[in-house]
Amino acid sequence: MSTDKTVAVPLPTADGAPPDAGRPEPRTDSHARGWHGMGWGFVVKLVLMALINAVGIAVAWAAWDVGSWGVLIGIVLLTAVADWIYFSRRRLPGKYLYPGLAFLLVFQLFTMLYTVYVATTNYGTGHNSTQAQAVDGLLIQNERAVDDAPTYPLTIVERDGQLGFAVVDAAGQPLLGTAEEPLAPVPDATTDGERVTAVPGWEVVDRPRLLGDQSLQQEVLALRVPASDAADAGSIRTREGTRATVYRSTLEWDPEARTMTDTDSGVVYSPSDDGRFVSPDGAALPVGWRVGVGFENFVRAFTDSNYAAPFWRITAWTFGFAFLTVATSFLLGLAMALVFNDARVRGRSVLRTLFILPYAFPAFLSALLWRGMLNSNPDYGIINDLFFFGARIEWLTDPWLAKVAILGVNLWLSFPYWFLVCTGALQSLPEDLTEAARIDGAGRWRVFQSITLPLLLVATTPLLIASFAFNFNNFVIIYLLTEGGPRFRDTSATLGHTDILITMIYQISGVAGGRADYGLASALSIIVFLVVGAISAVAFRRTRKLEEIL
Repeated sequence: MSTDKTVAVPLPTADGAPPDAGRPEPRTDSHARGWHGMGWGFVVKLVLMALINAVGIAVAWAAWDVGSWGVLIGIVLLTAVADWIYFSRRRLPGKYLYPGLAFLLVFQLFTMLYTVYVATTNYGTGHNSTQAQAVDGLLIQNERAVDDAPTYPLTIVERDGQLGFAVVDAAGQPLLGTAEEPLAPVPDATTDGERVTAVPGWEVVDRPRLLGDQSLQQEVLALRVPASDAADAGSIRTREGTRATVYRSTLEWDPEARTMTDTDSGVVYSPSDDGRFVSPDGAALPVGWRVGVGFENFVRAFTDSNYAAPFWRITAWTFGFAFLTVATSFLLGLAMALVFNDARVRGRSVLRTLFILPYAFPAFLSALLWRGMLNSNPDYGIINDLFFFGARIEWLTDPWLAKVAILGVNLWLSFPYWFLVCTGALQSLPEDLTEAARIDGAGRWRVFQSITLPLLLVATTPLLIASFAFNFNNFVIIYLLTEGGPRFRDTSATLGHTDILITMIYQISGVAGGRADYGLASALSIIVFLVVGAISAVAFRRTRKLEEIL
């Protein structure tokens, strides 16, 4: 049995040309891979890649100037990989994935690795630079005016944003120097006998301009002009901008022995393993440098007398604060959701809107308002005035009442969120299960206990874990309401009864003032990260088991 197949053959055009002649061939690559038509896709791609490369070169150049070799290598690699991916005809998935991966590396992985690095150093007040910078700082700090040194009428000059000092020496010769160049003769300068009045190529900074520019005053007071090429000649400095004299440091740096010597007392300070210059009797110079200390910061968190006892109390309160906040706000939000999910309640829409209002206000603003309302003075604190008949209750200065106040304010801020979540979860539950349970004779409590609550927990457990992690690090409510107070009386550290671990880290870091200890703060940050991560992992594992059961 045979079948005839008809094959359509395209006919030539009237002029005998093939039927597809003159028809443009279909394009198989994207607009950004070549010049097609107006070429807008290709132009946009070139402009964007030019901007990326320009930013990369600028960052690399800045890193080169300051000697930040890690940043230099990182930015060069990121820019090179970007060019390789986006100028390649393949690597299509990489074109979509690379921006997210790059931001992940820069803002997440780099931050985490740098935190680990800082946690293994003594970085903090007195140890925030290299040894070379520490030496320069010590020499500058210990500069004193040389006895019987001449005082020169001073002329401040400026060129291309660089300041300099011009003086007339005892022989009447004009001299000029900058922070990089020592004093040197300037034959073309004009003087009035005592003071330099003009220097070719330099602008004289007059007195009115100096007095009217505070930043310029600071630069002038900080400027040190070497008196000569000799290292022990000292430097020319000024204290009020009109006259200058020779200053010389009382410390002397020996680069070969790597020691500092006090020229007045003859005491020799040698470098120690903890990044300080220490004398034979144990006295240390105030400026040190960063060194690696291994896991010492982690050990200090548990053993240092200033931090060990407060650390355990703050850790216990942190867990209690996070757990009680999540538990109370969830239960209150669930109870209200159950009430207003009943169709018999009138005005549900209006009431739901009113109860959501605390969630709509900014948390920091609400915390400040509650801080004022909880003022112990009934003339200012509306809580004591209206609800406690004008009694003076120390809501924010008593250790236990301050914790109660924090939990109450955080409950007021948090329950609307759980009210919304539980309302949505309840409305999404299948009604046939509850109806079948009621037909079998189950009461309201039995239906809630065996059906509603388990199904609700499956939907809300991830949010409960996220809420616990958030409140574990809820800096805003603690700091704005009590600032961690009242303070502990058995430690010199600026820590208090309502501090949680994140505010403890903030206090230790010195951001709010006082002595900074970035190494210890970073170590505590890692501990918090590990604790929250471990709790979240265990909770998610139990959630999966609950899902399997249901």
